[in-house]
Amino acid sequence: MAPWTYAAISSHGSLAQTLEAAGITTASAIVCVVAQDLQNVQIALQARHMSAQIRVVSQLGNNAVRRAMAVDNGPGAVIDGASLAAPAIVEACLGRRLHEIQVGSTTFVAATVPVGDGTLRSAFGDLAPVAVTRHVAGDPHPTVFACPGRDFVTHAGDHATMLGTPAELEMRGIGVETNPGQRPPPHRGRRLLNLPNAIRAAATEFDPGLYRALSVLVGLVAISTVLLHWGYRKPGMSPLDALYFSVETVATVGFGDFSFAQQGPALRIWAIFLMLGGITTTAVLMAYVADFLISRRLNHSIGRRRARTMSGHVIVVGLGAFGLQVASRLLAIGKQVVVIERDESNRFLSEAAALDVPIIFGDATSAATLDSARLREAAAIAILTSNDMVNIETGIAVRDMLDDRWTAGSLPVVMRVFDQSLSRTIAARFGFENIQSIEEITAPWFVAAALGLDVLGAFSVGDQPFTIGRLTIAADGSLAGMAMQGLSENTRVIALQRHSTGVLEHPPRRGTRFEAGDLAYIVGPNDELIGVLRRATTSSTWLPTASVHPAASITA
Repeated sequence: MAPWTYAAISSHGSLAQTLEAAGITTASAIVCVVAQDLQNVQIALQARHMSAQIRVVSQLGNNAVRRAMAVDNGPGAVIDGASLAAPAIVEACLGRRLHEIQVGSTTFVAATVPVGDGTLRSAFGDLAPVAVTRHVAGDPHPTVFACPGRDFVTHAGDHATMLGTPAELEMRGIGVETNPGQRPPPHRGRRLLNLPNAIRAAATEFDPGLYRALSVLVGLVAISTVLLHWGYRKPGMSPLDALYFSVETVATVGFGDFSFAQQGPALRIWAIFLMLGGITTTAVLMAYVADFLISRRLNHSIGRRRARTMSGHVIVVGLGAFGLQVASRLLAIGKQVVVIERDESNRFLSEAAALDVPIIFGDATSAATLDSARLREAAAIAILTSNDMVNIETGIAVRDMLDDRWTAGSLPVVMRVFDQSLSRTIAARFGFENIQSIEEITAPWFVAAALGLDVLGAFSVGDQPFTIGRLTIAADGSLAGMAMQGLSENTRVIALQRHSTGVLEHPPRRGTRFEAGDLAYIVGPNDELIGVLRRATTSSTWLPTASVHPAASITA
């Protein structure tokens, strides 16, 4: 198959003229991945108008717009990249080394576990190996062996990513926890553990003047209790009676059970002072309480008060479409989430409010803002703004603030960086281990959709992205009649659903031959898998002509 070529097309005036210059009338597909949803909509509609048969793939984050565009979209797909990439970020935040894959009604799990000296077959039997990760001394980037054979020799310190059903993994001593998307019921123990934090947080929120007013009021009552106990005559007072009458006087209740009318001048003068001082102090006290209640309602919207009671939570920096998806998935599995956002007019605030997520407005590179989000008590932080340099600066600020916890590596710091060469440089220089490229994670979906293929999921092992795809073996395709061992060495068929019987074979043997109509579920590195999927597809289903057209990138 002829290789793809690349050409950059600058603006030619109107959008229609630019698309014409890019070869829209002879192209097989167009992928719209501009940062702004409305621009993607405009390009997609114009492309569809100019070519009814072109495969239009659009990136849209707005749910309403995405649903509207999906109606009568024709060949192609409308994709939400944030929802596709969010699971990988959530797994990194949770420190999970499990990746779930749904094949029909069967759940498969790719689990990464440490291995020792030996072979994969001796350690895991018939489990399907997806990758082996090996760290070499002096190299900050691990070496990833994609889809090795079962007789691959491993060494102490290696990590193997093995694939199987939860029951198969359990049989090999690999514990898995599937379906983490159910929110657990509230745990009373967690509430009790958070109670001291809640009390301390509430105490720090009151104005210091409230404590001064409260001290004056308590002092008045205490002094009055002593004076009444020793100075009240006819018939005299016990300490309890004295306390009761003092509070009664301060509150200006006057039930008539005690009176200053028959007391000496000094005690009556004290009663006047006590009533005036009590009224004034009580009024000041109530003013501070009212201010606290009002400010609490106002501060609730920015989340600082709620964040101060949290521990073991996840901090999400950046309230974009992607940050919102990550926060939503973390909440769904019962994690507490705090969002840091710089823009107080962010368009996703209403969605965040519906999720009841506390939001702290401020600069995430500031130690004060991170402290307000209780970084030192957090379980993880995901830095997900759309600006690489802001993310890197925030990561460095987090590293500086964590001190010993950073050295211990107990807090996952998940960072979004678009530029892959920059991400590797930053990881090597500052020791960041969870740098994710959202664009790299979602790229297989866009490529596959442009080719008319089906991608089920994606995950990363070390620095190597893997894709799970599903393909139908076409009768006139190159895979019909081929044995599985004839596929690329770096891909693996994890299951095969026979067209003739409907039976799902797992794991299929390498000598098994594909038959027309079979559904094959394949995992492998992105480029390898896309190559296999293209081979399995007849030219007529993904290209309008027999030739291969160059890929064009439109720049404004």
